[in-house]
Amino acid sequence: MEANIAIPSDSKDTWSGGGNKPFGASYGKMMMWFFIVSDALTFSGFLAAYGLTRFKFIDSWPIADEVFTHIPFVHGNYPMIYVAFMTFVLIASSVTMVLAVDAGHQMKKNKVAWYMFATIIGGLIFVGSQAWEWNTFIKGSYGAVKTTDGKVLQFVKDGHQIALSDFVVGDRMDQRETSTRKNGLWFESGEAVPQYSVAQIMASYKANPAIQIRSEKMNLETKQKIILSREKGASELANGKFVIEGANLKANEYGNTIFADFFFFITGFHGFHVLSGIIINIIIFFNVILGTYERRGHYEMVEKVGLYWHFVDLVWVFVFTFFYLV
Repeated sequence: MEANIAIPSDSKDTWSGGGNKPFGASYGKMMMWFFIVSDALTFSGFLAAYGLTRFKFIDSWPIADEVFTHIPFVHGNYPMIYVAFMTFVLIASSVTMVLAVDAGHQMKKNKVAWYMFATIIGGLIFVGSQAWEWNTFIKGSYGAVKTTDGKVLQFVKDGHQIALSDFVVGDRMDQRETSTRKNGLWFESGEAVPQYSVAQIMASYKANPAIQIRSEKMNLETKQKIILSREKGASELANGKFVIEGANLKANEYGNTIFADFFFFITGFHGFHVLSGIIINIIIFFNVILGTYERRGHYEMVEKVGLYWHFVDLVWVFVFTFFYLV
């Protein structure tokens, strides 16, 4: 027996609307939403791992206000200022993308092109700033000594952290010159040699009673790194193994090395997303100029890439919160 199922004539108007466009979205938009949801889960996993690791090593985790203190071409201590600028630029680029989508709905080609161009410029500023921040983080600000038992010893004067060059006496160790046609081959490859040796640092520390050593360990009540007495500092420095300058995957002058691992991975992964978005935006921008979407009668491609760009901006808000604010 064959069953007959009655389908209401208004079934396409119920719940999602049914048909080939659920929720009124095209296939392209739905696929973009699927990608965004899956990518959001990936970032969530990374940030959750970061949060759990930080909680486990909370007493040795670097203090963001002491790490991200630089502004290009300006000397001084400006905690979080440049990172805030980067965040503002990326959010502003999300606004220009909204305006581009709105102009597309109104079929205003010139406005779409200009707003897309502004979005691309904002993205380039952000990626360039992130590259500069990476370079600064890798080079370091102060220098520190790592002991045989894995402790990181930093140096302070009058309660403020100072660089090794501010108190170490003696010639710098790395006197190698870059190879040129004039001087011949001198230094071709290999790891960089620290500017000072542990012995130089120890001698300068003993000779200057104003210098103190602080551990990477934090006083959880005051949220400040623990400053050691002169005697305790000398005892810890006697176990010095090598000098750290900057941060990499092996050592980190700011504290726990795992912080650098997460920083490079998560911010790098987000930076790759931004760079991908810039490339896609450039392609869409030239298509707008060529009138491709004008001939199609709609600017849906602008709207789809806009969804991706807003997602990238939203993810940065969480990355910014986890790494720089909390």
